[in-house]
Amino acid sequence: MCEIGILFLDREFEHDVFELIRAFYPEAKFHIFYDAADVKEGDNLFFQISREGDSRFIRWQDEESQGIVCASEIEGSAGGEAPDAPVSPEDDKYGTRRENKDRLKYALYKLLVRLSGKTLPWGNLTGIRPVKLVMEMLESGMSNPESAEKMRSRYLVSPEKTALAVTIANREREILKNIDYENGYSLYVGIPFCPSICLYCSFSSYPLEKWKKRVDEYLDALIREIHMVSRMMSGRRPDTVYIGGGTPTTLEPPQLRRLLQAIVESFPCGGLREFTVEAGRPDSITPEKLQVLREYPVTRISVNPQTLNQSTLDIIGRRHTVEQVYQAFSLAREAGFDNINMDLIVGLPGEDISMVENTLQQIRRLSPDSLTVHSLAVKRAARLNIFKEQYEEMTFENNQEIMDLTMKTAYEMGMGPYYLYRQKNMKGNFENVGYAEVDKAGIYNILIMEEKQHILALGAGGTSRLVLDHGKRIHRVENVKDVTSYINRVDEMIERKERAVRTLL
Repeated sequence: MCEIGILFLDREFEHDVFELIRAFYPEAKFHIFYDAADVKEGDNLFFQISREGDSRFIRWQDEESQGIVCASEIEGSAGGEAPDAPVSPEDDKYGTRRENKDRLKYALYKLLVRLSGKTLPWGNLTGIRPVKLVMEMLESGMSNPESAEKMRSRYLVSPEKTALAVTIANREREILKNIDYENGYSLYVGIPFCPSICLYCSFSSYPLEKWKKRVDEYLDALIREIHMVSRMMSGRRPDTVYIGGGTPTTLEPPQLRRLLQAIVESFPCGGLREFTVEAGRPDSITPEKLQVLREYPVTRISVNPQTLNQSTLDIIGRRHTVEQVYQAFSLAREAGFDNINMDLIVGLPGEDISMVENTLQQIRRLSPDSLTVHSLAVKRAARLNIFKEQYEEMTFENNQEIMDLTMKTAYEMGMGPYYLYRQKNMKGNFENVGYAEVDKAGIYNILIMEEKQHILALGAGGTSRLVLDHGKRIHRVENVKDVTSYINRVDEMIERKERAVRTLL
């Protein structure tokens, strides 16, 4: 295993530097230092990030050579243009910081390409929202060609990913054109229970079998938070409601009805643009639960197989069959749902392109209205990472050919891309893409990625986001993740939100 040392004598962009280096060397073991006296020898590759005045320097050394790069001297490193109009001190500070970061990442990327001999599809971008960057360009008055050129030259994004980002940004702008950012908001309600915990899962999910006796207690606390947040947001109207998890359809029909009734009684739902419920696990879907959903203004649901290869379902702990996916999807159609999403994950253990193709062929037969393709990202909290020694012999394959296959299939099904985001530790440094037919895009998905509207998140593990200064600042208010702590401390969670809403909105 390659061992890489990084000495941060300038820590301002520490996260971006680390994530970019790790993207080139995902399997490396890293040693991070903040004092030159602490540095130990033995790393195959070593970087030092330092600053002198306004200039930032990258010193590097490997087993064969060493050198130094000054970020401000890299040709084409996206020098800023003079603004056409005066800017406020705060805007100028924000712009200068971004400029410095862009220069450093440009220089570092060029160096890493030279050292590793490879490039990355998303260039030097390390954030999870590349489309948000394009949206900012378009909203500033730049044309599509100008935005594309900036993505390629300043951020070194591949032509293919640039085209994808620009396409999605334009579709998002059209979808969101009538959303009221100032007076509206979106509501997220979390149900943290699942039939079983998948191998790759890092969400705040709890196995229903062990927590069944406490679900009603959880709903008591959640409904209390629902009532109180509705009072805080009085005078504003929600645009979207999203019930996620976990798996919301682990709730029994009376529990599901109780939750939905609390939402429609507490919030003005008559003018909603979208009301989504994740019925994610096929083994949690029954005719009775679907009927309950139909009694309320639910417009969109997800039936998520992740894969339609039974051997992989068994490995990742889904504990349902391929046949159950077909049955659940059929039940949803019979219940009258005309906007059904399906989630897939590419890069699952043991799956090669032929297995992904098998899944896609079956998706064609089912014909959902939207398809979300996730690239596997193994986070620290996932069992696949915690017990990685048990899975060392498994292969994890994702490449551009597989991503192209998913896109081709979506297009052939009459779907186009409408939102995109990235995560840490994604196999192949790719992305997650949502595809949808016309008028079937998930609006909440776009809003949470582009951070244009307040999102009030309720339940264990929920993170509310208040959008300030036209998106330049995001104030987060987090609920505790542990279910017992949430039940016992729900009044504290409510007070946190109330204080933030009162002082910031």
